[in-house]
Amino acid sequence: MTAAELVPKAGRREWFGLALLTLPLLVLAFDVSVLYLAAPQLTADLAPTAVQQLWILDIYGFLIAGFLVTMGSLGDRIGRRRLLLIGGAAFAAASVLAAFAPSAELLIAARALLGIAGATLMPSTLALISTMFVDPHQRRFAIAIWMTVFSAGVAVGPVVGGVMLELFWWGSVFLLAVPVMALLVALGPILLPEERGPSAGGWIDLPSSALSLATMLPLVYGFKESVAHGISVSSVTALGIGVGAGVLFVRRQRRLPDPMLDVSLFTRRVFVGAVALMLLGTIAINGVFYLVPQYLQLVRGVSALAAGLWMIPIAGVSVLASLCTPRLARQFGRRALLAGAGVLAAAGCLGLTFLEVDTALPILLVCVSLAVLGNTPTGVLGTDLVVSSAPPERAGSAAAIAETAGETGVGVGVALTGTLVAAVYQSTMADQLPATVPTEAAAAANEGVAAAESAARALPTEVGVALVDTARTAFTTGFAAAGYLGAALVACIVGLVLLVVPSDRGEGSDESGSAGEEEESGARLAEPTS
Repeated sequence: MTAAELVPKAGRREWFGLALLTLPLLVLAFDVSVLYLAAPQLTADLAPTAVQQLWILDIYGFLIAGFLVTMGSLGDRIGRRRLLLIGGAAFAAASVLAAFAPSAELLIAARALLGIAGATLMPSTLALISTMFVDPHQRRFAIAIWMTVFSAGVAVGPVVGGVMLELFWWGSVFLLAVPVMALLVALGPILLPEERGPSAGGWIDLPSSALSLATMLPLVYGFKESVAHGISVSSVTALGIGVGAGVLFVRRQRRLPDPMLDVSLFTRRVFVGAVALMLLGTIAINGVFYLVPQYLQLVRGVSALAAGLWMIPIAGVSVLASLCTPRLARQFGRRALLAGAGVLAAAGCLGLTFLEVDTALPILLVCVSLAVLGNTPTGVLGTDLVVSSAPPERAGSAAAIAETAGETGVGVGVALTGTLVAAVYQSTMADQLPATVPTEAAAAANEGVAAAESAARALPTEVGVALVDTARTAFTTGFAAAGYLGAALVACIVGLVLLVVPSDRGEGSDESGSAGEEEESGARLAEPTS
């Protein structure tokens, strides 16, 4: 009997359980995009201040990033299924609170609770997948499905949110989570196994949890502020606090007999490389996703709902790429697939550098689809490398690290790309704006295309048209510059792949013959760096 035949295969219950695990992921994916659509109605109803508007949008992501490591460790201790069900119930309750929030302050509090509850969902689902699917090939395919649902949810979210906002009030977008989480809580005990680490029954170390928060929250804030607004006293201070707390956190974990986070994972070259791959890949692709709907609406005049519909083919490409990644990895090997896909993604990003105001939308979709197609294997295989290189008892912690990289990548990607586009936009406006445009209108137009359109309404027709045309050209030039940034990030990904990812030689022979190499590859993943 071969080693592959000794590995237990997942059965019908596990696959139904996987379907259940994708439901909370779909809700989290919707939440990424629908709130931006609801922002105008929300602002008109609650009248938040400018600072409150920022907190409504940002506090959710900040608290997810801050609590992921804590919740991953907590799941290892009290049970990953138990934590998932508790988190699902809390997410549903916080969603109701957010939907009917009568003030901006209460909505901010509800969003904070959603972030804490959301931090329990992602690492719990990923850790349970690693428990339910022991066979490496089945695990890769399960992770591919898991990531496919999230990618599709992010793309389809604006469509669903647009329909909800057309029919109901802004709070309805939060209520989408309630029936989904109710189904999770009802069927979870039936379809999902319970799994704990060796420290089951123990409680998390509260000083470690506090240090984890003191590390992640300032670092996420500092990175975002530095990228979005440049280096400042506040951003440098935040980064310094985060780094200092991180040093104390690592020292404490090394001294504890049962640490909240096994920092020895970071001595493994492949583990660190996989986390870096996920971080870079998320930064690259989220920058593009951030710009496409804006280009469609601001430059091409497409409605929010129509922009969401234009994003559906891109979601289809992501779904196809995710589902095909495990089979292609077996046929060609992980390193070859990731490197080749990176070249494809770079080609798509470079295609965006030729974008113009009147470029045919199908050409835009082809370039973005190539970038998505080439970047998707990085997320699927990077996640698989992270969870497979960690010991089973630390699956929750490893999953939390993977999700932290993803959450950080989303925030940094949007901030980095947005800053680049804003800089190019303002530079282009200064160079190309007609002299006939009044100074006040020109200053207002520097804020963006929407501000330029608003300022143009008060100007003579010919001058207003020139102002809007220049603004749209400036934004498109910034989008094209973002294509160079994406290509540079993908080039870094390819170089990292060649350095850290096992070659998987011989994996493409056949189904049965690849199991031995998988075990050998797993052994290589487990070796710490020298």
